Order: sequence, then structure tokens, then C-alpha cells
Amino acid sequence: MSGNDDRVGVWLFGARGSVATTTIAGAAALRHGGYGAASAGLVTELPDFAAGGLVPIDRLVFGGHDVVETPLVKRLERLVAGGVLPHGIETLVAADLAAVEADLVTVREDERGPAGGGAADSTADVEVVRRWADDIRSFADRHRLRTVVAVNVASTEAPYPLDDRHRDLGLLRSALDRGERFLPASSLAALAAFEAGAAFVDFTPSTSIRPRAVRHWAVEAGLPFGGQDAKTGETLVKSVLAPMFSARALKVHAWSGTNLLGGGDGATLADPRHAESKNTSKERGLAELLGEVDGEVHIDYVEELGDWKTAWDHVVFSGFLGTRMTMQFTWQGCDSALAAPLVLDLARLSAAASERGHVGAMPFLGFFFKDPVGSTEHALLRQYDDLARWVRGC
Repeated sequence: MSGNDDRVGVWLFGARGSVATTTIAGAAALRHGGYGAASAGLVTELPDFAAGGLVPIDRLVFGGHDVVETPLVKRLERLVAGGVLPHGIETLVAADLAAVEADLVTVREDERGPAGGGAADSTADVEVVRRWADDIRSFADRHRLRTVVAVNVASTEAPYPLDDRHRDLGLLRSALDRGERFLPASSLAALAAFEAGAAFVDFTPSTSIRPRAVRHWAVEAGLPFGGQDAKTGETLVKSVLAPMFSARALKVHAWSGTNLLGGGDGATLADPRHAESKNTSKERGLAELLGEVDGEVHIDYVEELGDWKTAWDHVVFSGFLGTRMTMQFTWQGCDSALAAPLVLDLARLSAAASERGHVGAMPFLGFFFKDPVGSTEHALLRQYDDLARWVRGC
């Protein structure tokens, strides 16, 4: 998957969603020099990464898959109306979005996998992987891209039961060869990326690269993978505050949180099965940082919030001689505007890893995730140091 161009492809699973649209429109706005503070939130634009040789944002080319057919320009209009993106951006990036639209592929109903509500006569997994991989290869060839990074920004799947076929690469390949239908859509996406020679990053807590056999597939293909479940709000704050309590020898007894979400993500997580994936991911970091702490995270869907989210946390801790104290904080943010720059960061960093021959998990990307693949480190500042150190080593 190489050409004589210096451009890098970013293939988005969930390419017509809010996060993907904000990512594509934001990259286009940066290319046009619009919005003076537009690079806010882009970690890879910080001085620590200047010497890393990362692909410039204006050399990123976008394509992707989605189950919906809503054109990017229509999604953009909704995001502007909802205050997610600034007025006037529609005119600035209209031509860019139209160009990307030509590289978007609508996923057929029979390709959506057991977790995607596919038709009863769904196509065999092996054929879905082949088709999606062909789409990515065609995209790379059409634009003469030097490499491609696939990023899953689709809606969160419900937890998926795993069996021996998901744990053993030989059994996985045999089951695929028999035409079986047993992989969720996110894992089909990961395998398609690897078959097409692309690195893969999961922005969600879906199954995708969790199965051991899927990870072994990537290693056999000589490709990197990373994730999972980007931390953009409440968990981001937790990953800073929890180490503070530990460093000051303050015992945390309980940490409870309530999240109010609108938009498509909130609607998806209103289903308890899908929320289970998210909650498991959100709670893992706190347990790693503080041990077992009482309290739970709750997610409630509030349709009127649109693409905005609010998180309220209540912490009970004790200090000298057991004196009980509390801390509360509220985080209000726009999910897509928080997520989009991270997608660009991850694409740039993963492209660098792929081109430098990195194979397997990318633990140095843990800075971006609630449940980092290949790492048990959850303290944000230590994760940042690990990432910066890796970039300097490149």
C-alpha cells in the first residue's frame, strides 16, 4: 500500500457520524487557514512533538464506511446548528466534504455482523472482511497514499460473547474459511484493516481488537493496533485527580459519577447492553489507580443535550487522623469537538508507528484512552511522558 505521494489515508469506520464529520471538517478548516485557535486540542501540535516527523494534517486524506447514507454536508449543517462547529465553516469546507463523500462507502445491511443488526441471510464474515479490505485498498491506490490508518469511531457495540474461535488464530481462520458468521462488526473492521495493510485504532470500547486471535492476526500481518475507548471528559479528569489523591496519601473511599449525554452516542448508550461496554471501560482506570473504590458510573440519555455532555462526580476521601472530606466536580463539554483532534493525533502517531515498522499493540498511545491496549498505566501525566518519549525515540 505505497505510492510516490507523501499523503496518509485515514479510513473512518462510522465516517458519517458527528465525530468523523467534525474531524474531516476540522482538518479541512486547518488546511484553509481558518479559525486562529483551531489547533486547540491537538496534542501532536505541541512543542514536544515538533521533531517527531509526523505527517502534516494537510496531507491527511479521508475515506470510510458507515451504515447510514446522510451526506457529510447535511451532518455538518446539523453540527453548526447545534453549536458544535462555527457558523461559516460550511462555505469554507464544502468542496472538501464533497471530495471526501466520493470516498465513503455505505455498509450493506447484510454486512453488519451479529452485533450490527444484519439481515438473517447475512454475508459470511470472510466475505465482509474481503469487501471492506478491497474498499480500503482501492482508496489507497486511488490517492496513491503512502500508508493508511483505520480508526473506529462508530457507535459503541454491546459486549460480545467470545469463544475459542476468538482466542486462537488458527480456529478463527478455519471458522472464516467455513463461511461462519460469528464476529461483531467492529472486529470485521479490524480484520479488514489488517488485510488491507492498514494500522487500526479503536476509539470506542467495542469488541474489535479485544479478541486475542484478532490481535495475532495483526501481528502476523506486521501491523500496529491501538485503543480503546478515548477519554475526552470525565475519565480524563479522573486520570489527573486520582494520582493526586495517591500522591498526597489521601484515602479515597467512594467515587460516583453521573453522565448526561445527548446525540447519537447518548441514544446508543441508553440501551443498557451498550452502556455496559462503556461503563466497564470507564471504571477500569480508577480501579488501576486507586484499587477497589465504592461507587458506580451512571449514563443517562437526555435527547435535548444534542452533541453536548455533562458529567458530575462526587468523591469521598479521608485525610489526617481519618477526617472525612468530599470533592465534587462538573465537566461540561462538546463530545465531537473534544474527540475530533484526538482522531487526528491518533492518525498521525499511528502512521508514524506503521512506517517505522512497529508491530502489535501501541501502549504509548495510552494517553488517549480509558482502557489502553498493552498498558496498565492510567495516570495522564505519566502517559503523556511515555508518548513524548516514544515520539522522541522515533
